[in-house]
Amino acid sequence: MDAEQIEAGRSRWQARYDASRRREADFTTLSGSVVEPVYGPPQGYDDPRMERIGWPGEFPFTRGLYATGYRGRTWTIRQFAGFGNAEDTNARYKMILNGGGGGLSVAFDMPTLMGRDSDDPKSLGEVGHCGVAIDSATDMDRLFKDIPLQDVTTSMTISGPAVPAFVMYLVAAERQGADITKLNGTLQTDIFKEYIAQKEWLFPPEPHLRLIGDLMEYCAANIPAYKPLSVSGYHIREAGSTAAQELAYTLADGFGYVELGLSRGLDVDVFAPGLSFFFDSHLDFFEEIAKFRAGRRIWARWLRDVYGAKTDKAQWLRFHTQTAGVSLTAQQPHLNVVRTAVEALAAILGGTNSLHTNALDETLALPTEESAEIALRTQSVLMEEIGVTNVADPLGGSWYVEALTDQIEAEAEAIFARIKEMSPDGTMTAGILHGIEEGWFMAEIADAAFEYQQKLEKGEKKIVGVNTLTDTVSGELEILRVSHEVEVEQCRVLAARKAQRDEDRVRRTLTALVDAARGTGSLIEPMLEAARAEATMGEICDVLRIEWGEYREPARF
Repeated sequence: MDAEQIEAGRSRWQARYDASRRREADFTTLSGSVVEPVYGPPQGYDDPRMERIGWPGEFPFTRGLYATGYRGRTWTIRQFAGFGNAEDTNARYKMILNGGGGGLSVAFDMPTLMGRDSDDPKSLGEVGHCGVAIDSATDMDRLFKDIPLQDVTTSMTISGPAVPAFVMYLVAAERQGADITKLNGTLQTDIFKEYIAQKEWLFPPEPHLRLIGDLMEYCAANIPAYKPLSVSGYHIREAGSTAAQELAYTLADGFGYVELGLSRGLDVDVFAPGLSFFFDSHLDFFEEIAKFRAGRRIWARWLRDVYGAKTDKAQWLRFHTQTAGVSLTAQQPHLNVVRTAVEALAAILGGTNSLHTNALDETLALPTEESAEIALRTQSVLMEEIGVTNVADPLGGSWYVEALTDQIEAEAEAIFARIKEMSPDGTMTAGILHGIEEGWFMAEIADAAFEYQQKLEKGEKKIVGVNTLTDTVSGELEILRVSHEVEVEQCRVLAARKAQRDEDRVRRTLTALVDAARGTGSLIEPMLEAARAEATMGEICDVLRIEWGEYREPARF
């Protein structure tokens, strides 16, 4: 790009910046020096890289979605939390909100994630242990008691039974008197990554995709600010993928959901802004920054050039980031504070829109209140003390960062081409489904994880406290333990709730849901009626399991 084109871009950026709202804040260094809101090539210089780098708030959005960067609005502090019963988690949410959190992120226990009630025999010993137990809409009422859902953005990390969880959330909002059309938040819903990495599915792929399509239509028509799909790379990375694999598999899944929306006759410029993403921020500081920057560029180009999106918002890659849980160590766990801070800073320099920071003890148990506060305050230190919010994309133009960004983009594009080769009809969706059925994704991730593990065992890669510097003076941590009484009480409350509800109404609504499943109409309204009648998560999922069957992963050797 020649100097004249660069200056024209700078002028466009300046006009957008001047027209944007900015925070009242001190945008100077610690020593008092004034810094510019963005930096680029010196005036009069050519830089061929600028066509790929661009300016903040301008296609291809390598440098961020907004001209102001974090001067306009900082990232949302969104801590992932959930344990025990709804009352326990409600108290933790209030602590997070009162301590500077800008939104909520719900962690569900394993029975809920698998669409089973707390009193299901398969739930024994798991209730409340890795998240909060949610059996019916009343549990959602308890979870968000005294937290106005109309005013707080809420993310829910759940995929298999995402739609039942969503309708229970809607019922809780209705009971609060909220204007449903003004709800804002994110539902994970991403079933592709379950087959690829996390393995928390209920049905075969086709019924899940039908539910996702119904949800996309419902939200586009009724809750325009709500994001019904958070396409997750986090779990792919935690399973052992490389950074490029995480990015490519996640964006490919996103392209599949775009194709799903288009197949439903939806306008890409209407539904694409409802797609968000969820990435891992791992330990290789510069690689992670490059991954996020490359992701924005790839998504914008594919949405515009392949899927026909015309508006900026439809081309934007909005994403939440969580620091890498797999990087935490049980050995010398206080060092996890350092790891988390570095990973969080990489996410921020990569332009994340919201962020969760892991607690130091999460490799051992759910976070204690003290460790959760340290994780929360880590973000506050990064936001308030180190000047990272002063300049948009401060590493833009770095020879190293730009080369890494280009490299990860090229690796991702090669993976897209491989997925398309597996597609019998040329769509990304068919390629993904073929790759899932053949075990291709799982094998690629397993190979990457094995290669890294070999390097660890040979000492080529170092983890402090694990394979180097293993001596320590630190002692045992006090960890949070969820009592068995939580499960006993949750089952008791569930039994009482079932005894008090209108059983005829429950049966009618579940029958109507099955009838809808046998037809071609949307399942959202029938499922919503079932939730209003206090049909449970397990009851809703079980009638659909009977109708659609359960997915069994093919055995592979």
